[in-house]
Amino acid sequence: MIILGIESASMVASVALVADGITMAEYTVNFKKTHSQTLLPMIDQMVSMVGLELKNLDGIAVSGGPGSFTGLRIGSATAKGLGLALNKPLLHVPTLDAMAYGFFGTSSLLCPMMDARRNQVYTGLYHCESELEILKPSCAMDIRELMEEINRQKEPVILLGDGVPVHQVVCENCLNVPFSFAPAHLNRQRAASVAALGSVYLAEGKTETAAEHAPDYLRKAQAERELEEARRQGKMAELAAGHSVGTGDNS
Repeated sequence: MIILGIESASMVASVALVADGITMAEYTVNFKKTHSQTLLPMIDQMVSMVGLELKNLDGIAVSGGPGSFTGLRIGSATAKGLGLALNKPLLHVPTLDAMAYGFFGTSSLLCPMMDARRNQVYTGLYHCESELEILKPSCAMDIRELMEEINRQKEPVILLGDGVPVHQVVCENCLNVPFSFAPAHLNRQRAASVAALGSVYLAEGKTETAAEHAPDYLRKAQAERELEEARRQGKMAELAAGHSVGTGDNS
């Protein structure tokens, strides 16, 4: 069973090949480059290096969100394009689930967090000692509310993700349970984790077609929110103007 993993939910661009429980290859870049410029060339170089033809893939696992709207769309489009061209099933792997799965075997509570701005993070809570157990599904929440929820778990926790450096001081000041920050090789998204969890999904029959796949954004993009707010403000202004005119007519 050969699975191609694609990760693009954040600044990290990562692709990997997992075959029969072994990571054949992984190519990860965490740098300010557009994923549309990196993902396909990375895949091409990786499969060329191991001498694999993409037609031999059994499935394509893609990090399905939450995360960067642009990044998720690029990863989704890449996976859908390959799925359609190769007639291969897609495996929608939640981004935070894959991050937690990278800590398979640990007994600690796992808390991946991705910066969602405005003092919020995309997060979830997990155990992954013998299998991935989702205690709190992916969501967006206030960082201090997350700290309170972790404290209520009353167990040691490992924190990881790009939300950690942004909110490290809050974590250090608010957590009352033993905590640690994941080291460099485990503190960001990795396509090998996406592919490995995708392999589990494939064995369980949790597949979707390229046409069916869509990322989970969890919340609307900032541009959409700003447009809705502008429309709301415009509507309020219209109502206020109408009320003013009506009041004038009755005077």
